[in-house]
Amino acid sequence: MPQPLHPLAQKLIDDAHASPRPNAHLLPVAEARANFDGDLGGLAKPPVARVVDVVVPTRDGAELPGRLFLPDGAGDLPLTVYFHGGGWLLGSIESHETTTRLLALASGAAVLSVGYRRGPESRFPTAAEDAYDAVVWAAEPGHLPGVDVTRIAVAGDSAGGNLAAATALALRASGAVALRHQLLVYPVTTCDLSIGFDADYEGIMLYRDELQWHQDNYLASPADATDPRVAVLDADLAGLPEATVVLAECDPIRPQGALFAKALADAGVPVEVCETPGMIHGFFGLEELFPTAVDSMRFAGERLAAAFSRDGS
Repeated sequence: MPQPLHPLAQKLIDDAHASPRPNAHLLPVAEARANFDGDLGGLAKPPVARVVDVVVPTRDGAELPGRLFLPDGAGDLPLTVYFHGGGWLLGSIESHETTTRLLALASGAAVLSVGYRRGPESRFPTAAEDAYDAVVWAAEPGHLPGVDVTRIAVAGDSAGGNLAAATALALRASGAVALRHQLLVYPVTTCDLSIGFDADYEGIMLYRDELQWHQDNYLASPADATDPRVAVLDADLAGLPEATVVLAECDPIRPQGALFAKALADAGVPVEVCETPGMIHGFFGLEELFPTAVDSMRFAGERLAAAFSRDGS
């Protein structure tokens, strides 16, 4: 039975349904991107001690934009590498700058936001490889100012949560970086919408056809839908770093995060879940719109801070 939306979330949904603007999946990708960035880019940006733009190299010679947020100018800080959401097609460093700044302040850690390549111009596995390459590069001493490269976590929301989880799996396999934590905010964990979509919340920020549109524009072939770098829910999860999973109660892809949290726990990975009642997909970091989002950001920050404070030997 569907749960009631928070009144502020209900108003946002009502306003969206009343708008003449078509939903993202009914528009050209470029127009959908512009709308996405325009909707989020105007949010207030809380001040941090220092912001540094960097260039992140990849294995194939591409250069990715990165933006480092340092909440404190004293000493070397632990680092969270963040991957924005947007269905692997939309979103950017700019669209998620409020969120990444808030996460830096809440955790006391530096946050590196990575502008990975998106579909359909760059299809799978490009984004997954970019995410991995960014963490390995960031872990090299001297690449980022004011960062302690012995304490690193990954984080992301929605499709960015998928990239964070895929990166944790790839790093476990390679041993290139020993992660302290993975923060996964309403993550995409499967392309199987028979288990990964709650029809009770159809049209509450996301439509089933919209999710299929994202997959069709990201995956290079239908077979990629079962690749463990996409379908992380079906991967062997044993030995991964501890995790925090943030969920929104009224999110049609809530099942994907809930199933992944259970799978992590079943694999012996320490995991804690924070679910916000009445909230919708995309709420994390939108404290300007949803005051209740403060609690989930605080929880995420505390979990990262605790992971960074423990002996990592």
